[in-house]
Amino acid sequence: MNFKTKQEDFWAGDFGDNYIGRNQSEEFLAANTALFAEIFKSTVDVASAIEFGANVGLSLKAIRRLMPKISLSAIEINPNAVNELKKIENLEVFNTSILNFSPKKAIDFVLIKGVLIHTDPDELQNVYDILYHTSAKYICIAEYYNPTPVALNYRGHDGKLFKRDFAGEMMDKFPNLKLVDYGFVYHRDYNFPHVDTNWFLMEKC
Repeated sequence: MNFKTKQEDFWAGDFGDNYIGRNQSEEFLAANTALFAEIFKSTVDVASAIEFGANVGLSLKAIRRLMPKISLSAIEINPNAVNELKKIENLEVFNTSILNFSPKKAIDFVLIKGVLIHTDPDELQNVYDILYHTSAKYICIAEYYNPTPVALNYRGHDGKLFKRDFAGEMMDKFPNLKLVDYGFVYHRDYNFPHVDTNWFLMEKC
């Protein structure tokens, strides 16, 4: 597979493989279930969902726990993660980079979680376009937040972690996106600890 950025190579290779082992647990699945129960309270008539950068599908598994009849799709760049995704029943899987994805149909709920922070900033506008045009109704962004763009070292690697106001940038780019709800999940939560993440639910109007 040909990639445009160093970040794509990074996640398609060994580092992405190692990430798989660090992020599989029943506790993390429970935390995701609690998170999406909160997010989906503010949605109406969601029959389909797609996750960009799904890894092994813990977010999608959590969504299906809450909405057993929902139609689910996943986009994932890492081949080993794709092998795990293919074990999930009734899940449409695309083994590709987000930047190479071209939606064939609009999907009610578009999710990207912990992926924009690892995306080359020069490609963010392209990713925003893909997220927007894939969505029939909702877009949910769950990422590290910062009011201004900053780059941080990530596990000893430079140029692999970026914080900024991703949701704000999308709403500026697409004026018909309305903020429906937002929240924060905290690593010291007593019941459902999660990586410190801000989530934003937007709706096309």
